[in-house]
Amino acid sequence: MYHSFALIRSRHTTLINYRKFFYINSSLFVPNFTMRLKTESSLSSKIITYDNINPLIKKVEYAVRGELAIRAERIKEQLNKEENLGFDTVVNCNIGNPQQLMQRPITFFRQVSSLTEYPELLSPENRSHVEKIFPPDAIEYAQTLLNQIGSVGAYSHSQGIYYIRQNVSKFIEERDGYPSDPHNIFLTQGASSGVQNVLHLIISHPNVGIMIPIPQYPLYSATISLFDANAVHYYLNEENNWALDIDQLNTSLAEGREKGYEVRALVIINPGNPTGQCLTEQNMREIIEFCHRERIVLLADEVYQANIYKPEEYPFHSFKKVLRSMGSKYDQFELFSFHSISKGMVGECGRRGGYYECTGIDQKVIDQLYKVSSVSLCPNVQGQIMVNLMVDPPKPGDPSYELYQKEVNEIFKSLKRRSKKLCDVFNNLEGVECNDAQGSMYLFPRVHLPTKAIEAALKNGKQPDEFYCLAMLNATGICVVPGSGFGQKENSWHLRSTFLPPEEFFDVICSRLEKFHKEFLKKYR
Repeated sequence: MYHSFALIRSRHTTLINYRKFFYINSSLFVPNFTMRLKTESSLSSKIITYDNINPLIKKVEYAVRGELAIRAERIKEQLNKEENLGFDTVVNCNIGNPQQLMQRPITFFRQVSSLTEYPELLSPENRSHVEKIFPPDAIEYAQTLLNQIGSVGAYSHSQGIYYIRQNVSKFIEERDGYPSDPHNIFLTQGASSGVQNVLHLIISHPNVGIMIPIPQYPLYSATISLFDANAVHYYLNEENNWALDIDQLNTSLAEGREKGYEVRALVIINPGNPTGQCLTEQNMREIIEFCHRERIVLLADEVYQANIYKPEEYPFHSFKKVLRSMGSKYDQFELFSFHSISKGMVGECGRRGGYYECTGIDQKVIDQLYKVSSVSLCPNVQGQIMVNLMVDPPKPGDPSYELYQKEVNEIFKSLKRRSKKLCDVFNNLEGVECNDAQGSMYLFPRVHLPTKAIEAALKNGKQPDEFYCLAMLNATGICVVPGSGFGQKENSWHLRSTFLPPEEFFDVICSRLEKFHKEFLKKYR
């Protein structure tokens, strides 16, 4: 039994430390405490300090917006002051943010969203003026959405607007050839919030293990740290185009269980981020069989499903489609699938739209996910509208179809050319090896750094690839992310770069990279 003591605080002194009672004999408790007196003026004026915040937050790391991204913003400020740094622009290749790097929005998508934002344009008195600017299918599309939604400034259903969830289900059915239920669809603030909600649901105690790829997108490691769980790493095979080896999954799972973790979920990123690989259908079947055998929930991050650059060799297959093709044995298999408007040819990152589908998930669990979604009231409505446009774009024969198809094809073909050009540049650099991008928006080259560079990095308290990337940023204005931010095999060094900069600027970027790399090797050879 313990008594409680109030801390007594006067204007000049504060009791800041005491010890609990300790038991002396069966009938007596004696207080034993020490007091340290401090003057009021010496105490921190802040209630919340770095020392007393949630320690789990301090464990979170998110490399794509880490030290290099912060340094890039400082360099932008210097350039705005017309300081001479040897280059005139910062190129943010650190994050898949297409429109930041001047990818044009899809015209039809912006036409519809603008009309929903200001519905007065659709009133009878304004209709004749609007018809001179907007195509008839954009006007009709916007009017249909407004009839379903009401005002875009109002809260929607917490799971997302039902009409839009119906269209997401139709998209999935047409893509996969299997039924989809809109009641099992959650619209989200980008795919990231959906991933976080699902992981929060799965992580029920600190001994839960979540299997994630190495290299991985740091959303996963950061969220796992925030929710006080354990990342169970499995390594992708760089020598085989970052393929996933089932033996590696078995080894990783065994190691996680030996540590006492309850391994509950496996994260698959397909196409890969940061590695750009696409899984084969056979590989996906093996993954599903593995999860089924080991009673593990599968989380399929499929946000890059439209970024497929070698569709004949490496087509995209959704895990939902592969799962349903495997027969009734897998009817109860548990799968969460994620998609987003931020990637593909849409690139509407700032609108924060996405969805996830629950397949084989218990209805009582779905009810709890709905409850969690309700805490945030609803996903933003313009993001939901963009999801609807992504899954239900103009069709052949529609007035806007030709322009829509032209814009999508131009973006896709340009991304494919840029991925090849940048990959070739990396492979032509001394001591650098880079796999082609089969999908997504990134290359993840391996950089063999000189011993002197590694020693200099460690002396400066940096990882060697971080040291290299920081030197690149300072010399060229090109901001990439060190491989250590994604995870990599010991004593191997990588960087992740998007190939999103404008094509007309690409030769300049490539020449900056080549010049920097030669000078870096010369300095540290």
